[in-house]
Amino acid sequence: MEFKVGKQVLLTELNLLQGVVERKNTIPILTNLLLEASGQSEISMLATDLDVSLQTQCSADVAKPGSAVIQARKLFDIVRSLPDGDVAFENDSGDWIKITSGYSHFKLVAQAKEHFPSVAQAKPGLIELKPASVHALISRTIFAITQEESRYALSGALFLISGSTAAMVTTDGHRLAMASCTLEAPAEEIRLIIPRKALSEIIKLAASTDLPVVFSKDENHIFFKFGQRQLSSRMLAGQFPNYDMVIPKNNDKSLSIGLEKLSQAVKRVALMADERSHGIKIELEDGNLVMTSQTADLGESREVLQVDFKSPKVVVKFNASYLIDFLNVVDTDDVLIELKDDQTPVLFRPSEGSASSYKYVVMPMRL
Repeated sequence: MEFKVGKQVLLTELNLLQGVVERKNTIPILTNLLLEASGQSEISMLATDLDVSLQTQCSADVAKPGSAVIQARKLFDIVRSLPDGDVAFENDSGDWIKITSGYSHFKLVAQAKEHFPSVAQAKPGLIELKPASVHALISRTIFAITQEESRYALSGALFLISGSTAAMVTTDGHRLAMASCTLEAPAEEIRLIIPRKALSEIIKLAASTDLPVVFSKDENHIFFKFGQRQLSSRMLAGQFPNYDMVIPKNNDKSLSIGLEKLSQAVKRVALMADERSHGIKIELEDGNLVMTSQTADLGESREVLQVDFKSPKVVVKFNASYLIDFLNVVDTDDVLIELKDDQTPVLFRPSEGSASSYKYVVMPMRL
């Protein structure tokens, strides 16, 4: 194998692959990537942890086709340290691969392609999604995935397609996030669970392209194709909860409040919240929203906002971190809050311009 490739082009692809490479070192081969040069104008790289795999391609001047399995992190560190310009790779089917750029010379241990695990191959594309839509679906829901490994079916996002709508739902038992977008053409019904790690990589890939994202699946895997990059992942097994039952339908009190005003107030009041519960209390009465928090051995905080609220007094307590997660990803000037009492789940969503595309439900804390 022998080829030359631009440093920045190669570095971009290697950077994306780092998120997939296995870091625990329980299976040593998974800390490597498969590098292949085929034809005369491109190379491909593949990384996997056996659950999530990413294959990328980039243009190169290939003098001799071939392949090698090399340590992924060390290759990334080497290429990142090199001066701008072309990077030359050479491997004569031996145990080493030579890397040269200017006056810099490196040799890395190489293994044969046969030692690298095979990965699932994509089926023909089923659905095209806009990269901005994919990014929005994940960014608005990924933070509500449970951190408890024992709750297996909740350690990912429920991905739904019905007619011309695609949706993503996540929950950790204390809150639920649901985002949706409109497809350009109706598609077949789909219901599956995507693992958190795959979502983390998909959102990076969606942010790096303007090309349509092609989605497909087989019995056990999903595939997202982003131009010359393709991510595959195992689906999560298990039964996702009936999310529609969680979304409150009878909350009879509501208010609209400026996003920036609410966000800054919550963050300030949260500074004095208890470090374990992160609880802040919200009181709504006669046009005022009063937020308070306190920590026994530190002090307290209080903030008053003027709001359009005429209903009887309501007092609720929330985990401030849950509110901040939501407020950080809303893209409208105002936020709608629908509530009933101190024990009923509260519904948050963007202002009417995008109310149907994003819903966020939070269970109140005990007062």
